[in-house]
Amino acid sequence: MEARSSGFSTMAPPAFDGENYQAWAVRMRAYLEGCDFWEAMKQDYEVAPLPDNPTINQIKFHKERTTRKAKAKSCLYDAVSPAIFSKIMACESAKAIWDFLKAEYQGDERIGSMKGLNLITKFERLQMKESETIKEYFDKLISIANQARVLGTNLSDNRLMQKILVSLPKRFEATIASLDNTKDLSQIKLAELLSALQAQEQRRLMRLEGSREGALLAKEQQNVGGKVKKWKGKKGNGSSGSEAAAGENSAGNSKNNWGRYSSCQHCGKKNHPHFRY
Repeated sequence: MEARSSGFSTMAPPAFDGENYQAWAVRMRAYLEGCDFWEAMKQDYEVAPLPDNPTINQIKFHKERTTRKAKAKSCLYDAVSPAIFSKIMACESAKAIWDFLKAEYQGDERIGSMKGLNLITKFERLQMKESETIKEYFDKLISIANQARVLGTNLSDNRLMQKILVSLPKRFEATIASLDNTKDLSQIKLAELLSALQAQEQRRLMRLEGSREGALLAKEQQNVGGKVKKWKGKKGNGSSGSEAAAGENSAGNSKNNWGRYSSCQHCGKKNHPHFRY
């Protein structure tokens, strides 16, 4: 973001609707500093009038100082919701707007202190769930710690380390014990701890996935081995195999019985009944 070269940042300022003022103030300050407008927010400086017969540099400096105040004020107008804009539209300078928003939404020191205590209590009670990943749990802790820091409550990285080590499920005990044996846990960095825990988590997931695939393969092989092929007999008129066999036996018996017929009255032979002549 190069406000000096483009004249004004093309990025929209962070929006504020009256909620989470502390987080918005941090983002808004970074935005204004990046646009080189923060000086106009810190103090409502006066722009001296141009002298008679000003030089080019004096004209340029006067214009920059004047437009910086106007652009800072415009940024705040763009950042707030319509409901909040109606409250600040009468403010004459960017600093007046900034001070009003701080007094209106941050509250006094007592309210800020109570918010900080609530965040600390939430931080202390937070425990990692079995269904969570280490990254999800770590992000929750970092979010609470950053909110508390904005309110003036310092949660150091060492405090975060201690919280992580005592609130993880049992499945991470082996990794923590290994780190404790090889390194000084009081000197290890948060990023290093997170990386080690994520590596163990990935190995565990891979083992579980392999176990599930092996169980499914064994089940499929068992099902295939347990199948019994059934003989359905001959295709034809829909008779079963036993019926077909019975028919063949009947036919065979009929053939064997032909020799027992009396002489045909037409031809005199005994291998068929007379009505088949």
